[in-house]
Amino acid sequence: MIRFDHVWKRYPNGREALSDLTLEIDRGEMAFLTGHSGAGKSTMLKLIALIERPSRGTLVVNGQNTATVPRGKIPAFRRQVGVVFQDHKLLMDRPVHDNVGLPLVIAGVPEKEIGKRVRAALDQVGLLGRERSRPLELSTGEQQRVGIARAIIGKPSLLIADEPTGNLDPDLSLEVMNIFKRFNEVGVTVLIASHDVGLIERFGMRRVMLEGGRVAGSVDPMPDLLSIVTERP
Repeated sequence: MIRFDHVWKRYPNGREALSDLTLEIDRGEMAFLTGHSGAGKSTMLKLIALIERPSRGTLVVNGQNTATVPRGKIPAFRRQVGVVFQDHKLLMDRPVHDNVGLPLVIAGVPEKEIGKRVRAALDQVGLLGRERSRPLELSTGEQQRVGIARAIIGKPSLLIADEPTGNLDPDLSLEVMNIFKRFNEVGVTVLIASHDVGLIERFGMRRVMLEGGRVAGSVDPMPDLLSIVTERP
């Protein structure tokens, strides 16, 4: 599903965010990226979503070499990748319905179909009935759920998240991670960047540790821990 093959990312100011990074994430896997600030977690996710491109090396996402995707085809490429941001990136002057349905509006989906899929997406994250609410009327945890609903409304095969629980308390963090786990259970590949090692360890999934833009180590899945995480939002 995702293959980094000797990938480098150097910014114009000379900062090297990724250095000869090689990593594979299998289709249907749920994995976590950990590491200190500046280790390269966010850069990896930006490259996967084609927000940025590698300076050197090869990145393959869902069987497609991202270097071969022309600028005009990037929106179509991104429809297979759901992205969840730490700061939600919601339109505060628009209701929840409009925020969640925005990717479908951009894709030209008929309005009637958008309404149906918005309700389905909100139901999946426990917010059905809040379509007309404004983001500022919601709690921080609910805003994050809106961001997740927006990310999955296009039924992507891959879901990536950058510190999705960074602004949440422990209980809400667990609820949000359980939402990601449920999507993974129905076949969605999930890759999450997080500094919350304690929370990550509760899920028993593979943990990839980054340091200085390289893979510094990896902890394999531990199926015996999966039964620990049973609480549902």
